Amino acid sequence: MEAETRTKTDRRLARLEGQVRGIRRMLSEDAYCCDVLQQISAITSALNQVAAAVAASHIRTCILDHGSPSSHEQTKRMTREEMIDELEDVMSRLVKA
Repeated sequence: MEAETRTKTDRRLARLEGQVRGIRRMLSEDAYCCDVLQQISAITSALNQVAAAVAASHIRTCILDHGSPSSHEQTKRMTREEMIDELEDVMSRLVKA
């Protein structure tokens, strides 16, 4: 993953942690259920955006750069076709979630 993408992803995940803590606080304070669900929806959307950014980074840095000296160690043992199959499987599971 590119350094900039890693930094942005880490910031997004830190915000998500804060949102999850906020939901836990809402539950402990017996907040209105629809308000809690609204926050869960926001977190789900944000997490989907994180997944899309990670997938795009994977395509750029692992699949398109396959075989370059900077390739991730795990991808060096795979063919490009195997990497695409793996990504397709992971994306299929993400869509079902």
